[in-house]
Amino acid sequence: MTQRYYTVSWDQLHRDSKALAWRLVEKGPWKGIVAITRGGLIPAAIIARELDCRIIESVSVITYDEEKLGKPEVAKPPAAAGDGEGWLVVDDLVDTGTTAKVVRALLPKAHMATVYAKPAGNPLVDTFVMEVSQDTWILFPWDTEQQFVPPIARSAQAK
Repeated sequence: MTQRYYTVSWDQLHRDSKALAWRLVEKGPWKGIVAITRGGLIPAAIIARELDCRIIESVSVITYDEEKLGKPEVAKPPAAAGDGEGWLVVDDLVDTGTTAKVVRALLPKAHMATVYAKPAGNPLVDTFVMEVSQDTWILFPWDTEQQFVPPIARSAQAK
């Protein structure tokens, strides 16, 4: 299977997070937001602003080491969200659903929302904005930096 890459800019992430907030505003009110770290921190901040929510918790579930899936580990559980009732859980992406399953077990009554979703993880979240194929690796703006890329014609001439 060929690995595909989809680059998300800061502007696009902001627009997509705001679009997610539009979908979530009528599902509230929310007691607070639980951001899944690290990827959910920035979308959670944008959504918190749009939903006028000031209570933000975090949960840290470690599943990835670079581009390699590992055994999930809860590095920091949420402190104040109880069973999740009335809470909104936010992450950047649901991929295989590994993290979502762990967080669901911690906060079974929470509403889980992600900006992006892949088919394998899609059924595990309640709300998302955009679906990408399972073989797509999303390059988020905090994982990348801008650099020069030669024109396609130059790379085709080199072959």
